[in-house]
This record gives sequence, C-alpha cells and structure tokens, in this order.
Amino acid sequence: MTNSTENRSLSELVTGLVGDISGLFRKEIELAKTEASEKMSHALTGVEAFAAGIVLAICAVGVLLAALVNGIGALLVAQGMTEPNADALSSVLVGVVVAFIAWILASRGLKALKGENLKLERTSASLQRDAQIVKDRT
Repeated sequence: MTNSTENRSLSELVTGLVGDISGLFRKEIELAKTEASEKMSHALTGVEAFAAGIVLAICAVGVLLAALVNGIGALLVAQGMTEPNADALSSVLVGVVVAFIAWILASRGLKALKGENLKLERTSASLQRDAQIVKDRT
C-alpha cells in the first residue's frame, strides 16, 4: 500500500500545507469570534445587573433622605415648632447637607479628571528613551 504523500511533489505538499494552515487560522478566528461574542453577552448581562442595582440604590437613598426629612420634622414639631415650618426647615437642612456633600464629591472627581493627572508620564519618558536609543544606533 503506497502512501499518497509519497507520490506528491514538493510544491503540492507546500500548497497543501499552506491550505491546511490557512484553514486552521480561519477556524481559530471563528472560534475567537464566537468566544468573544459569548464573553460580551455575559459581560452585558453583568452590566445590566449592575445598572439595575445602581438605580435601586439611588431609589433607596431617596427613600432614606425622605425618612430623614420626616424624622427631623417630627423632632422639630416635638420641640414646639408648627408642622409646616418644621417640614420646610427639615427639608432645607437635609437638602443643604446633601448638596454640600454632592459638591465636595463632584469637585474631587473633577480634580482627578484634570489633564495633568491623565498624562502618561512614564510611558512618554520610556518612548523618548527608546527613540533616542534608535536614533543613536542609526
């Protein structure tokens, strides 16, 4: 029984090898696409759950702030203040405190996002060194 590769020329063998390698790469690319699609689907499910959790957390903060306003209002009424005035004052107090906290957090966030903080100094220095080395060698 003769082996079919014994009767083939070198060019046929190379052509077959190139075809096999090409097919292998196509299959690997398809596998990578399929796997990336599955991973992206899984990641999107996680993002959706995270977003829903954030929305519910914001709602919970709103409910807790409303309870805080009512509690402060009840405390002020117990101290002898009229109910409309106690409700107004407690709303203003809670609103001012929350606005102040929000302003501090927003300021801190904006400060962190300034262009100076986002520069890639080490990478830039490394690239400059590499460019200098290449320049010196040529």
